[in-house]
Amino acid sequence: MKRLYLVLGTGIVILGVVHMLATTRFFAELSGAALWFFSGGMMMVLIGALNLLNRAYGRIAPALRLVCIGATVIATVFGAVVGIVSQASTAEFALVLGLFGGAAAVSLSRASLAGREAPSP
Repeated sequence: MKRLYLVLGTGIVILGVVHMLATTRFFAELSGAALWFFSGGMMMVLIGALNLLNRAYGRIAPALRLVCIGATVIATVFGAVVGIVSQASTAEFALVLGLFGGAAAVSLSRASLAGREAPSP
């Protein structure tokens, strides 16, 4: 489970980097639309990094775990809505929902977290 979470988190980061790099391919000039597109990639990188942090420190930082779960669930729902509105291909839809939905599901399991339990006060 820990390895799956690592793969999902890393996959989200890579997808975000590819999304940011693709901005120059889809937009010939700097515009509001180009910046919004780029910001989508930044959001993916940050959500992926948050999941990797949760994997490493979620057992000892319960607030991190809650923020990570909330952010990943919101990103999954947002990705589904964007996919429907933009009429994404089946492959695009499956990739985004597989990574984000998978990370959201795995983040709910304590078995996906590395490390030890937090010390009791």
